[in-house]
Amino acid sequence: MSFSVPDSLLWTIVLFVGGLVLICVAGDKFVDAAVAIAKRLKIPEIVVGATIVSLGTTLPEILVSTTAAVGSAQSPEISVGNALGSIICNTALIAGIGQLIRPTKEVKKGSVGWRMLFFVATIVLLFVTVLLSPARSDGFAGTVMRWVGIVLILGFCLYAFLSIKLKDSDGIEELDETEKIMPLWAALIVLVLSAAALFVGAKLLVENGQVLARRLGVSERVIAVTMIALGTSLPELVTTVTSAIKGREDVGLGNIIGANLFNMLLVIGLPATITGDIAFTKQALFLDLPLALLAMVALIIPMLIRKKGSRVQGGLLLLGYIGYCVWSFIGGNV
Repeated sequence: MSFSVPDSLLWTIVLFVGGLVLICVAGDKFVDAAVAIAKRLKIPEIVVGATIVSLGTTLPEILVSTTAAVGSAQSPEISVGNALGSIICNTALIAGIGQLIRPTKEVKKGSVGWRMLFFVATIVLLFVTVLLSPARSDGFAGTVMRWVGIVLILGFCLYAFLSIKLKDSDGIEELDETEKIMPLWAALIVLVLSAAALFVGAKLLVENGQVLARRLGVSERVIAVTMIALGTSLPELVTTVTSAIKGREDVGLGNIIGANLFNMLLVIGLPATITGDIAFTKQALFLDLPLALLAMVALIIPMLIRKKGSRVQGGLLLLGYIGYCVWSFIGGNV
């Protein structure tokens, strides 16, 4: 089943944007339904927060990358580029905007520190395993093999377990106890319909993203690390801006760190486990992956040292993201 219409650039853009809107709306409804089911089944609130709600803002990236990896027109550039581009977007653009609106007043070293170490370890694992993977003859730099994907998924399970065990709610969206919970039967219907809409939205986004890349004369990676990454990161943007406006910027910061970890552990881990072979381009391995780490270091380390954020830091991160996007579109190479 194909959703792309290559003869009309305008129609391709409409379908591409439609896919973005669909996965964002469907992702939000999916989380609402999942939380309602969890509450109806008396699952502890901390478990709901640390897994279902946190996972919800990363659902668009997971669906898009998995669809790109296993679809009829397989595109590892979109699959990997979406994950790494979302991390850079979350950290430099979204966290940057959050710090400009309202700098984080107090950084919890214990909560942020172990998450940062987890993130760095995952980056190092990916870089080393891809670099040491069997040589390829198709121009790609290396491969995320199935066993690495399984390790990443196990890493996600460990992260969720630690978040629950440590009773660590930093970055976990608060559940509204006054909210009326939908009936179990209704939640199940919404869950199924939202999942179907997520699938259609992801197909629209990936297939028309490929067409758009060809029409604009850029690589699929460029579309993935900029337009697709920005679109699938909209839930994180909404959460961060809302948290900053409400004066709960610590939640926005925690959400960014958690979403970035999910992008590494699930958005790459899941399609790698399914297909057993997710290829990394040289640009992804030697530019996007190091920049994802650099952006996180630029965001977190100054905060751990100063125990707070600053608007200057937010402005520098934002300028860095703009420079990264311009560099990608003009064809900058490593």
